[in-house]
Amino acid sequence: MTFDEAKRAVESNFKPQPPDVEETVLLEACNRVLGIDVVASVDIPGFNISAVKGYALSSQDTVATTEDSPTAFKVEQTVVAGEQPRFRLSRGEAAEVLMGAILPQGADAVIATQDSQRTDDTLQVFGKVFQGENVHQAGADIQKGTVVLRRGQVLGSAEIGVLAALGFTQVMVLRIPMVAVFSVGTEIGELGKPLPPGKTFDVAAYSLCTTVMECGAKPVCLGVVPDDKEAIMRMLRTATTSADMVVVCSNTDIAEMTDSLGKPGVVVRGIAVKPGRQTAISFVGEKPVFILPGNPSAALLMFQLFARSLVQRLGGRPVLGLKTVVAYAGSRMFSAKGNRAYVLVQLNFDEKCRLIAEPLEAMGAVSALLSAVGFVEVPENTQYVDVDQEVTVILFRGLTNKG
Repeated sequence: MTFDEAKRAVESNFKPQPPDVEETVLLEACNRVLGIDVVASVDIPGFNISAVKGYALSSQDTVATTEDSPTAFKVEQTVVAGEQPRFRLSRGEAAEVLMGAILPQGADAVIATQDSQRTDDTLQVFGKVFQGENVHQAGADIQKGTVVLRRGQVLGSAEIGVLAALGFTQVMVLRIPMVAVFSVGTEIGELGKPLPPGKTFDVAAYSLCTTVMECGAKPVCLGVVPDDKEAIMRMLRTATTSADMVVVCSNTDIAEMTDSLGKPGVVVRGIAVKPGRQTAISFVGEKPVFILPGNPSAALLMFQLFARSLVQRLGGRPVLGLKTVVAYAGSRMFSAKGNRAYVLVQLNFDEKCRLIAEPLEAMGAVSALLSAVGFVEVPENTQYVDVDQEVTVILFRGLTNKG
């Protein structure tokens, strides 16, 4: 299949169910998805409060006030932030208030300390004070009954702060999807065990598990399965039963094995892209099963291109694409003879402060996972991208200037 045909095949079979809603404590809700609309049960602020340190008074008492004809007020009380005033101002009276203090009854404005003059318990005001001046009105920030957060929003520091301001200690969130990840191959060794000669540690699965977490899901790392049909089938049954999605890293063609687990089975078997041509995608019922290359860099690339958005949608998250940046090709990048090519690149600034995308040749090297910050797409009908040609780099992660 072409890249676009494979995308359409996946979309036509992917029909995720709405995630269940569960309750969690507020401090564990970071990066979770809100499961319900949140309606404010109180006004914020809950009272008229002072925006400055000064004196609360009635604006009506200053209607005739001028610099040449100041108005005198008797200062009766002091109100600090967090204290409920238990008195009412009469005409000609004022109360000292600190910033954030609740205005006492009878006051509708505050004059700042520096705009007035006080001697003992007498306050002189030299200009008209307007109603609401230097006052945060009750409900001016958030009004009771308004929807402040919507279902489907990802909860970050700002959203959790709003929930805390409304008094929430627990919040309803969407269930986190589970993604089973395992590798197939007799040449792959498990972490934590001695590495025999000729074997390599399971790089691809651990990189993919981390990417799954970055997408807001929970990876279930099932380890390494030997290249044995019965062992692979047992693991596939376990994975498809216990998880919402399955990701397999394998250099062996195991796509047909998924057909016996449920319909529709294999919907993509081979994609006209490089690297990742051997990628296969199946559906066991509504559960996607991605069979990716064993090459860590290629597996990570194909996951980003095909599985990333599905993981986000399984969790009810907004689909956030990878960020891009414009750069200039540092070397010629060739197409893949009728296949769409994806060239891993690293980015550096040249002497003209231009961002240069330099291709990484060693696709199989583990160091490519560290060096590559993204990739450049070379279309099927393009022979090559020439040096100094402007390119769009699709980023795996943020930029750093290595000097």
